[in-house]
Amino acid sequence: MAGRRHASVRAVACALAGALLLGACTGADGEDAPDDEAAVQTLFDRQAAAVRDGDAPRYLATVDTRSRSYRARQRLVADNLARLPVADWTYDVRSVESRGDRAAAVVALRYRLGDGNRPPVVAEEYYDLRRHDGKWYIAGEDLGGTRLLWEQGRLRVVRGAHSLVLGTVARTELLRIAAQAERAVPSVSAAWPEPWHRRTVVLVPASVRDMAQLLHGEPGTYEGIAAVTTGPPEGEEGEWEHIIVNRQAYALLSDRGRRVVLTHETAHVATAADTGDATPLWLSEGLADWFGYRGTGTDPVSAAPTLAESVHRGGLPHRLPPDSQFRFTGDPDALARAYEGGWLACRMIADRWGQDRLIAFYRAVGRAGGAAGGDGTTEAVDRALRDVLATDRAAFTRMWRSSLRTQLTR
Repeated sequence: MAGRRHASVRAVACALAGALLLGACTGADGEDAPDDEAAVQTLFDRQAAAVRDGDAPRYLATVDTRSRSYRARQRLVADNLARLPVADWTYDVRSVESRGDRAAAVVALRYRLGDGNRPPVVAEEYYDLRRHDGKWYIAGEDLGGTRLLWEQGRLRVVRGAHSLVLGTVARTELLRIAAQAERAVPSVSAAWPEPWHRRTVVLVPASVRDMAQLLHGEPGTYEGIAAVTTGPPEGEEGEWEHIIVNRQAYALLSDRGRRVVLTHETAHVATAADTGDATPLWLSEGLADWFGYRGTGTDPVSAAPTLAESVHRGGLPHRLPPDSQFRFTGDPDALARAYEGGWLACRMIADRWGQDRLIAFYRAVGRAGGAAGGDGTTEAVDRALRDVLATDRAAFTRMWRSSLRTQLTR
């Protein structure tokens, strides 16, 4: 399961600076800050060049030798980054708050992995700096409760024709996940006609706790979720290509279930450019599940057991699933019914109007602009129902409810 899940590093610069500088937000006389900022930018430029060149010793040369525990951690990071297929890696120093030979810096990291044909991932990071012998060095950083994958353990990399799989787990496990990722990309491309990168980046952290750190959330939120697809926070730069796998939940799935999950997540990557603020979650998640189940021969009752049980007990839903039901932190049965209901709505469109019309409907909603309502209703959906499917919401809902009754009755 996936949705528009966001990842960004957030902290309060003055809080970090205050702890380091005892409340000072400028240099002692206010005159050295521009020179300090230029010197700090040069420091991070050197580190970025080392990452791009895969040079671990040069990377470590930017780290303060007096910060022994931090330097020890950075030795592992340097080795991991040397293995990372980096297309681009730069730092932009946004601010430096200095006092004497100590400073706090806010730095924007921008990086691209693999072939580099994607928008950059952007993360804001917070560093402690120390100056000695006339040079600045990185002495520590405030992780804000988060860690990037290469900061979590020994990194392993599997490169495929259609995917780049990175993880802090055994290579054999990464190879199994990579095999599914390699199948998912051509499967989605066969049905999605719009241009996209046709490559995915898959991250496999060692634990749910590590996954939560990547997603800036609580571990309990993701315990039953096999994978999510990340995207930039609203209005910010970034890419959608990062699929994060919860290896514990993923391992519990059948081979078909793993195929469905990674194809679902790959569909989110492929359709990102046509997924707008007005796209309700029943449609974005339903289409991703339609891609996931497409060609598997899975019958509705088997794929939608929670909704089938509800219908069997007389709980036929009266409306399409609202966005509020897609929260990972809510009722898990309501979440399952929401995903299943969205999938069956998209499946109904494909069966009744055809696959091409389903894709056209999705793109029409995504291109329309506007914002989704709390109940998942939008003017964009109503317009696309009229223009693409020649129907209206009331009639569409009646057809959907009828198809649920027919397909989920045991």
